[in-house]
Amino acid sequence: MKKETLQEFVKKMRKDTGLTQIELSEKAGVGLRFIRELEQGKPTLRMDKVNNVLILFGSELGPTDIDRSKLL
Repeated sequence: MKKETLQEFVKKMRKDTGLTQIELSEKAGVGLRFIRELEQGKPTLRMDKVNNVLILFGSELGPTDIDRSKLL
């Protein structure tokens, strides 16, 4: 089973709640550009801003287990 990526989760939750990117950015207190970068999978984003978005969906960033076979 494939794990859902952060970008997939945010985009799915935004669409499921009927929000546009503009509406999500306003509700989360972040810029529209940040939402676009988040949904496009930009590898470097501020964790506090990511959490501002995730909190709207009842989630937050946290450690997760990784597949160690992919490390080497």
